[in-house]
Amino acid sequence: MSTKPYVDLGRSEWSALRERTPLPLTAAEVEALRGLGDVIDLDEVRDIYLPLSRLLNLYVGATHELRRALNTFLDDPHRSGRPSPQRGTPFVIGVAGSVAVGKSTVSRLLQALLARWPEHPRVERVTTDGFLLPKAELERRGLMSRKGFPESYDRRALTRFVADVKAGKPRVTAPVYSHLIYDIVPGERLTVHQPDILIVEGLNVLQPALPGKDGRTRLAVADYFDFSVYVDARTADIERWYLERFRKLRETAFQDPRSYFHRFTAVSEEEALDYARNTWRTINEPNLRQNIAPTRGRATLQLHKGPDHTVQRLSLRKL
Repeated sequence: MSTKPYVDLGRSEWSALRERTPLPLTAAEVEALRGLGDVIDLDEVRDIYLPLSRLLNLYVGATHELRRALNTFLDDPHRSGRPSPQRGTPFVIGVAGSVAVGKSTVSRLLQALLARWPEHPRVERVTTDGFLLPKAELERRGLMSRKGFPESYDRRALTRFVADVKAGKPRVTAPVYSHLIYDIVPGERLTVHQPDILIVEGLNVLQPALPGKDGRTRLAVADYFDFSVYVDARTADIERWYLERFRKLRETAFQDPRSYFHRFTAVSEEEALDYARNTWRTINEPNLRQNIAPTRGRATLQLHKGPDHTVQRLSLRKL
């Protein structure tokens, strides 16, 4: 009998698990959801993400049944004088992985697919970028060269945000991050209104909580997840995707004079890519090795990508 905590499935094995789940997205919709540099088509959606949406729909239903059983227990008539438990608690999904691995595309696809199921039409998505410390604060603390590392986030605010959504609060807000200006947008907030499902996407969302100054263990954002996905690939492939994305951004978004990286449009492509390589090797790769990849084993499901960005195999945690 296997003692491994995961069931490993090849692409064809996984694809067969979608059964008769219809494909609710068109090629144009998939193209709109695809991230820059990410390669995804209807076959990938049909083979990988339809089965995943079916699995998640089953998880949501099972979780509601479990909560119903708990509410039945807690609403026992012998419990006089106590308030009824909270109903309608959102199902929270975490999506983790390296810079440039494609987790934003995965999150957007899951949001679109899950919202098509009649049981949970309200699906919201937030990224942890909004909880990065403002650029001025990162500079004050000497953390600009560690942007994306756990210490560059307001982790307490992020955890409080997810806890408030999970508690069923009618209106919860989060800061908004702009990749154009490479900073938090002053005065702008994202508002979440009691979703059926909340998807939380970020580099470090699966990290366990660190002990507080008093030595006590705190709650981490991952403690509020009902399901989590880690998007995995070989480090060499992710570096190549990162450089390809930087090159494409230089030809598109960086052309905007307001862009934080606009200066790289005025230098040669090789100079710009030298900067990107240095950023990868001094910031993104160390963060991946030290902080992100070690959390892979905490995920409910691991998506293992091949060199062409397609998912080749999957590892699903046993119950």
